[in-house]
Formats: sequence, C-alpha cells, structure tokens
Amino acid sequence: MAKVRTKDIIDKFDLELVSGEEGIHRPIVTSDLSRPGLEVAGFFNYYPSERVQLLGKTELSFFERLDDAERKIRMEKLCTDVTPAIIISRDLQVPPELIEASERNSVPVMTSTMKTTRLSSRLTNFLEGKLAPTTAVHGVLVDIYGVGVLITGKSGVGKSETALELVKRGHRLVADDCVEIRQEDTDTLIGSSPELIEHLLEIRGLGIINVMTLFGAGAVRTHKRITLVVNLELWDQNKHYDRLGLEEEKMKIIDTDITKLTIPVRPGRNLAVIIEVAAMNFRLKRMGVNAAEQFTNRLSDVIEDGDENEEL
Repeated sequence: MAKVRTKDIIDKFDLELVSGEEGIHRPIVTSDLSRPGLEVAGFFNYYPSERVQLLGKTELSFFERLDDAERKIRMEKLCTDVTPAIIISRDLQVPPELIEASERNSVPVMTSTMKTTRLSSRLTNFLEGKLAPTTAVHGVLVDIYGVGVLITGKSGVGKSETALELVKRGHRLVADDCVEIRQEDTDTLIGSSPELIEHLLEIRGLGIINVMTLFGAGAVRTHKRITLVVNLELWDQNKHYDRLGLEEEKMKIIDTDITKLTIPVRPGRNLAVIIEVAAMNFRLKRMGVNAAEQFTNRLSDVIEDGDENEEL
C-alpha cells in the first residue's frame, strides 16, 4: 500500500481541488518537489514527472507570455500519467490550459493560499516524515532527561519492569514491547508506539496497565528521537564486561549507528538507577566530559611519574 496519496496532502494542507478529481488517490512516491520552471519554458528532457509539481508566481508569469499553442503543449506535457499533483501557490488563478490537460489525464490540480517557499518547506517536511524508511524493534523506549533510551533484551529479562520504575522516578514512557522506528534523516531515528498499545505497559503477574491513567499525561509522550540503546542480558560469568567505559559499541538500526551499552542483569542490581545514570553520563560525553578518559589519563600520569622516580 502507498504510504501517502494525493488526497492526504489535500486534507493536511487544506488545499482546494480545482480539477482532475479522478486522480486524487494517486500515490506520492518521493518527498522531493519540483518547480517546473524549465519545463514551462519548453525543456522537458529531465522532467521529474513522479514528483509533486509546484507552480508559483514566477512560473505562471512566464507562462502568460506564451502564445496559445505553446500553452496547450506545455500543460499537456506537464500532466503525465504518473504526476501525483500540481499545486498552484499564493491562490493564483489556474490557467485554463492546465485545467483542460489535467482533466484529460486525471492529474489533480489544487490551489493554496500559502506562499510558494513556505508551502514547499511544509510539504517537504510532511512527505519526508511519511515516506521515511521504517522498522519495528522489540523493546521499550523511554525519555530519560531528554535522552531517548531504547531498552532491548530477551523476553522476560525485565525491560517493562525497569521502564515502570523509570516512570515512577519521573521519566516518560514512549513505547513498550514494540517500538516503531522511522529514519527521518541520515542520523535521526524517531521512535513511537503502535496505536493499539500506546501508553500501555505489560507487567508479568500484574497484566496490562495504562501509564497515562495511573501517572498522568506527563508520564508519556507520543514519539522521541533515539540516541542510546541499552541492552539487558542475564549475567554471564564467562563474559568480559566493560568496567571502565572506554569501549563504545554501536548498533545499526536501518542506516543509522546508535551508541549501545550492554548491562548484565542479576539479583540486587537496580537497573532503573543504572540506566538513569547511563543516560546522564551519555549527555555528559556529548558535552565533552568523559570520566573514563579522565581516569585513564590520570592513571597514565601516575604510572609515568612512578617510572621517573624509579629512574632517579
């Protein structure tokens, strides 16, 4: 199924449909827009017909200077069988030639009261969000001190219970069990919850609870950018765990690498506090404060001083 159709942008931006109503269910396959100035001038060699076409004052002012025959030819070529929509900005008058061509080829023509640049910006942002690559991850997403922390691990390891404790400590739940992730940019992952389980937490032995009902609207949020992954795993005595924090593991989600921490789980460990501190420490690292590196540097200085004293 197409993620976005022409009807969606008509409803979203309150556009007025002028002609080509039969084509309002055409799919929009790219977030790129086209301002067909060269095409109106007659150059169709590289016409990106699959894009939404945006005509502003510049294009229509030039179009008015053409003779009747050229106008019909240009508008006929502009309306192809894959063109999802043609939008006229600034509430400008739609050329009759465009209306005729759009009706013949079932290309929706709409008008907007917005200025061309503003409409282009808002429409691009909307389409990029809707057409972004998406995936789903089994885990819990929590907003901790402004850091989007994705908690992963095998079923039954304690992800939801940890999220519940974090919510009690004043942090906000985004999604439990299934986290829908979309890549809005090369390094931007936005996580949200499926509508069916939004605001819900599943606690074994207790059942399903509604976090917003229990803790209020301030305990949840609809979406959050993911910047840190915390993987919970049962303690393995034979496995080496990072004790200094110098090693930085990465996890690839779609095309984006996210910092990943592995926290071993065993009785007596307060996972909520550990993850809370991990989020704060992650913020400090982004601000240039790295406690592990500072300790390593101090240790190196002490060793060097000891070697110098031995030489003396």
